[in-house]
Amino acid sequence: MIRLEKRPSPSRFWATATPILAVIATMIAGGIMFALLGKDPLEAIRTIFWDPLFHETFGPYSRPQLLVKAGPLILIAIGLSLGFRAGIWNIGAEGQYIVGAICGAGVGLAFYPTDSVLLFPAMVLAGALGGWAWAMIPGLLKVKFGTNEILVSLMLVYVAESMLASASQGLLRNPEGMGFPGSRNFKEFPAGHNAEIFTNSGMHWGVVAAFIAVIFAYILLTRHMLGFQVRLTGEAPRAAKFAGVKPARLILFSLGVSGALAGMAGMFEVTGPAGQVSIDFNSGYGFTAIIVAFLGRLNPIGILLAGLLMALTYIGGELAQLMLGLPGAAIQMFQGMLLFFLLAMDVLSNYRVRWLRKEVTS
Repeated sequence: MIRLEKRPSPSRFWATATPILAVIATMIAGGIMFALLGKDPLEAIRTIFWDPLFHETFGPYSRPQLLVKAGPLILIAIGLSLGFRAGIWNIGAEGQYIVGAICGAGVGLAFYPTDSVLLFPAMVLAGALGGWAWAMIPGLLKVKFGTNEILVSLMLVYVAESMLASASQGLLRNPEGMGFPGSRNFKEFPAGHNAEIFTNSGMHWGVVAAFIAVIFAYILLTRHMLGFQVRLTGEAPRAAKFAGVKPARLILFSLGVSGALAGMAGMFEVTGPAGQVSIDFNSGYGFTAIIVAFLGRLNPIGILLAGLLMALTYIGGELAQLMLGLPGAAIQMFQGMLLFFLLAMDVLSNYRVRWLRKEVTS
């Protein structure tokens, strides 16, 4: 028989090393999977992790894309990490990301073709408010009726996807698009376009917002009383009650911040790299950001590095599909292995495996 026995005090070294070990284990298991698919595992791993950065042909194009892909992942993961550290589980960031994109893009399209410099800030605010409002639904239901925020936030993702399909074919559809679904292209709308700040750098305002969020989250968690309450609630809920922490306020704060950041990420994406509101503009960033948050150990600096790594697997995965003919499902499975191995490593760092001999009774 096998029993997991909780360790008295988990090693700080292993807590830091587990993300690195999880990445190595993912490479090994992914290599085996690629070999079973008839591909050279070493070539596949090199294509995913090395070629996007250092290949003489693909590198100049792929390196700017690293920031483009990492921006929304980092921004969403920072918001999620605040709730996760307090034991509040927002699994519906994908829905908040979509609603934020709809709201932000809707404000921009409502004032088309204005060239006011105030339009883009208004769109950012609308995106943040849209994501915040969508996150408040599971927040208020949990505070008022004790519902499970995991289930409610997750189910709202599918409602948001239906809203996206409806908006792209109805309210926000391009009136000059000859009946095809999708809004106007924001690249043709300078006042509402989230363009690159520096040409061919990949740096747009969504990336800037992600870096700012990392700085503010770090200050909040290490220098502010609210950050102390977040950490205390997650690590010692009973002590948090004695310290006067109000659970309802913390729930609404955590879900509200994560929803607002996810909504901003959606707005930056739909007006920048995606270019328009379309049925399939969302790329699963809200779900992938959960992996980024845990791979970064719920630490702002760790999330920054984990977001860049996950973005690298996105770009390298697309390159592997193009150059090696790997199926997209295999790349998605490879990315999912990161979370699987990270959780497995966490279990082993927090629990000791005990092998028990079953006694035979006569």
